[in-house]
Amino acid sequence: MTVSLGNYTFDQLVDLITREVLAAYGPDDSRPCGVCQRGCDGQCVQTNPEGVRQVVGAGADRLSTRLGVKNVATDLAGMIDHTLLKPQGTEEQIRQLCAEAKEFRFATVCVNPAWVPLCATLLRGSPVKVCTVIGFPLGATLSEVKAFESQRCMAFGAQELDMVINIGALKSRQYGVVEDDIAAVVNAAHPQGATVKVIIEAAYLTEEEKVEACALAKAASADYVKTSTGFGPSGATVEDVALMRRVVGPEMGVKAAGGVKNAEEVKAMIAAGATRIGASAGVKIVAELKGRG
Repeated sequence: MTVSLGNYTFDQLVDLITREVLAAYGPDDSRPCGVCQRGCDGQCVQTNPEGVRQVVGAGADRLSTRLGVKNVATDLAGMIDHTLLKPQGTEEQIRQLCAEAKEFRFATVCVNPAWVPLCATLLRGSPVKVCTVIGFPLGATLSEVKAFESQRCMAFGAQELDMVINIGALKSRQYGVVEDDIAAVVNAAHPQGATVKVIIEAAYLTEEEKVEACALAKAASADYVKTSTGFGPSGATVEDVALMRRVVGPEMGVKAAGGVKNAEEVKAMIAAGATRIGASAGVKIVAELKGRG
């Protein structure tokens, strides 16, 4: 059965993204575009920005464009979460992160909770949102503490929350505990209009556990599932993103994070089903996508 997503069906959305990826990676015998000189059939971000905006509205809120495209509408250039979560990050670096986010019109800056007040101040009046992390990076914090941390961060200006699941409880098959843990953050966030992304830390999980984690996040009404903290044994993989997308279906977002360093990796993650990319190399990636790198 085909699922309707705004002005596009899910199948049409997949087809559009597939044509973008095929045009970027391999030979294409379809009609070349007069602007980007590739086989996009007039569907690239330069020739059809309104059509791409409709795709964004349908749920693909983090998109990629092919290398060499230079004149991308500003609302399509900011398709990445600009991230600084290392413990030794300084105030100067946080200020630089926010300045870059405003310059390149990134969707969010993603920072540790202690930096939320500063980021909210620096980004006030700009379209860039503040994202922070909850129970990070181990996920072993008490659910009540995660809920309280969420409330305090939102009071300081955070609009998106990336929480880490209780990994030990999941591996112990305590699925009710895991779902309640996620729900504690969701129930704190949603009344305030905040978005919740659930980090499953896939590198620690078996395939069965990855499926369970995604199913529990969906049952708890989270908005996204996310691959990694970036502090585990490995980060996002194409295989994990594809599996997570299959489990949650088109209703939820999938965020690939951890080790995404260049435009080619961004394209691969999106082709696998990611609708957001978390990266500390945001400026480099956008420069590559715009043909500036």
